[in-house]
Amino acid sequence: MKRLLAITALLILTKFSAQTWKTEDQYIQKFAAYAVEEMEKYKIPASITLAQGLLETGGGQSRLAQEGKNHFGIKCKEDWTGKTMKHTDDAPNECFRVYDDPKQSYEDHSIFLATRKYYVNLFKLDIKDYRGWAHGLKKAGYATNPRYAYILLDKIEKYKLYEFDNTTSKEVLFTVLKLYPQLNEDKIFMAQLDQNKKTAKEVVPKTIKVPYEQTSFAEQQKKVETIKKRSKYDVLNTILVKNHPNGGLKFFVVPEDIELRLISQKFGISESRLKKWNEIETDQLKQNDIIFLEPKNSDGNVATYKTEVGESMHDISQKFAVKLTKLYAKNRMDEGQQPRVGDLIYLQERKPRN
Repeated sequence: MKRLLAITALLILTKFSAQTWKTEDQYIQKFAAYAVEEMEKYKIPASITLAQGLLETGGGQSRLAQEGKNHFGIKCKEDWTGKTMKHTDDAPNECFRVYDDPKQSYEDHSIFLATRKYYVNLFKLDIKDYRGWAHGLKKAGYATNPRYAYILLDKIEKYKLYEFDNTTSKEVLFTVLKLYPQLNEDKIFMAQLDQNKKTAKEVVPKTIKVPYEQTSFAEQQKKVETIKKRSKYDVLNTILVKNHPNGGLKFFVVPEDIELRLISQKFGISESRLKKWNEIETDQLKQNDIIFLEPKNSDGNVATYKTEVGESMHDISQKFAVKLTKLYAKNRMDEGQQPRVGDLIYLQERKPRN
């Protein structure tokens, strides 16, 4: 009888261990693309994001991940206006954010790191320096576990997640296949890979070539304009509207250079309003510009912020969803004046007089 129980226990343990291994690999295969996309937008190493997701969700099996699509254990905080759920973590029945899908959780995690002063120094590191990021997160107070950095590094090196720091959103599935060659036999994955190949081939190059056929110049120009128009509408379809941590304002990050008028048409908001709300004059938006679809706030969701290399007051205004005119007034600066690297910018109260 004892021998039978021992054998049964061994079988259960073996099954559990195999399932744990399988679950973490499946998590990587499923969410690597999100991590790489966030790396391109917010300059956070994909390896770090994936390792944190693996750790926080237990390979996607945690209650927060399954019920709340929350992959990074982000709590409600005072600035969250979306859906919530109660979960026991550091204390009983704490409030956690709930998302409609995991992709929202991934971007909210990026925004969380990018808009909080504690993590400013991390963005000065090389994007491929996952070791520096791991230790930097622990030093900045992201987690209380004294071994947090080493746990992340163990996952990154065990699963070779650093490979995703060297890829792009167009090539990420090939990187997944490189790490998991057995996916060659997975019909669903290979179909997704084939679709990705087709999409990549259909992407219109930024330099549009004139179709040199024996047709009139007017007909050639008409074809060129049709190609350009189709390309821009493809870009519009990739726009993902999010709620900003400062009051839940609707905004998005521009996926690539595009005309403001197309944004105006897509969302049914006049160009003049978009210009006013975002305090811009240009008719051409640049890749990675932050665009709000409603008026910004008078105050930030944090008290102060230290400027980084190359940041203007307008950049800070967009990052924290604070009206540029209010930002100048709070910091006793003349309109048009720009901060220096490391200057302390006040986002809530007015800067004290010297």
